[in-house]
Amino acid sequence: MQQQQPIPPPPPPPSAAPQPSRRRPKKIRPLPKEVVDRIAAGEVVQRPVSVVKELIENSLDADGTQIDIQCQRGGLDSIIVTDNGHGISTRDLPLACT
Repeated sequence: MQQQQPIPPPPPPPSAAPQPSRRRPKKIRPLPKEVVDRIAAGEVVQRPVSVVKELIENSLDADGTQIDIQCQRGGLDSIIVTDNGHGISTRDLPLACT
């Protein structure tokens, strides 16, 4: 009686094997001045939730006791926060716009 040899496992499918990248890495380019200015001013939003958090904090700072939040498409199209806080005085408005 002849002894059978064990059957080796099949090779992994081609998609499972790591493929070397054939694309060249993109060069680093300087950001446009308007983007640099926005970053310096802290105006770049990472996620809509960070905007909502900031607006809620503003409402609480204004002694708001009723805060309503409306978002469209998860805050990507629109975020509206209304409250019953005292807001900013007209005398302080120029400070907020500098």
